[in-house]
Amino acid sequence: MLFGEHAVVYGTPCIVTAISERLSVTEGMSAGDTRFMGAAIKMWGGAETKLLAKSSFSGTYGFGSSSAVTVAALKYLKPNASNKEIFDAAFKIVLDIQGTGSGFDVAAAVYGGTLYYIKNKRIEALKTKDMPLVVGYTGVKADTKTLVADVAAKRAREPTKVDRIFTAIGKIVEEAKGKMIEGDWERVGRLMDFNQEYLRDLGVSSEKLEALIAAAKRAGAWGAKLSGAGGGDCMIALAPPDKRKSVEDAITKAMGEVVRVTPNAEGVKIES
Repeated sequence: MLFGEHAVVYGTPCIVTAISERLSVTEGMSAGDTRFMGAAIKMWGGAETKLLAKSSFSGTYGFGSSSAVTVAALKYLKPNASNKEIFDAAFKIVLDIQGTGSGFDVAAAVYGGTLYYIKNKRIEALKTKDMPLVVGYTGVKADTKTLVADVAAKRAREPTKVDRIFTAIGKIVEEAKGKMIEGDWERVGRLMDFNQEYLRDLGVSSEKLEALIAAAKRAGAWGAKLSGAGGGDCMIALAPPDKRKSVEDAITKAMGEVVRVTPNAEGVKIES
C-alpha cells in the first residue's frame, strides 16, 4: 500500500502497487492455514480438489499473502475466468473469513501494476515508471483486524475528527496519483510524509515504525511512511538513486530488515 490505508475502508481512494515476489498454487496437499484456499475450493472446485501453495516471501511481512493465495487458487481452479470474476470471488472470500477489508490487496493480486482503487467503485491502472521504492520490515507482525477495529472505535468516538482525517488523506491520494504519473518522486515522497502524519493521528503507527521512518529520512529519503494496517509489518520510503544504499543501511542500523522487492509487478497468471 502506497497511500490511503484505513481511509480506504470508508470509501476514500488509495494507491497500491503489486510487488515482484510471487506466490503460486498448484495441485497438491497444503499444511498450515488453508482457510482461504479451502474457501476457494468450496466456491469453484470439487470435493476431491487438493491445492498446494508455495511462496517466495514470508506471510509475516504483511504483503497481502491471504489475498494472493485466494486469487491464485481461484485462477488455478477456473483459468478462463475474467479478472473481474476472480476479483469479486476473492474479495467475497476474504470478507467472509476476515470480516472486514477494502479489497485493495485483492485488486493488486488480480490486476498487478500500480492501481488507483476505491472500494466497490473503481480499479484504475496507473502508468508509472521506475518507482524508487525502499521497503523495511519492522520484525513485528501486525494484527490488521484489530487495528481496523481500533480505527472504527476511534471514529465512533470522534466522528468529525476522524472523517476530517480521511478527507485529508483522500486529497493526498489524488495529488499523489498525478505526481506518480508525472514521475515527480520527490513530491510523492513529501506526500508520503503528510499521509504518515494522519496515520499517526489515527493511532496506527508504532515506535518501531517511527524509528525506521525517521532513519530513512535522516539518510536522505524524499519521504517515508508505514504501509498497510500499521502497528508493525512494513514501512516504505522513496529514495533518490544516489541515496538508496544510505537509506537501506539506515533502516538496517535501526534494527529493521530491508526487503528488496520491485513494484509495479504483473498480476495473476497461469504458468506451465
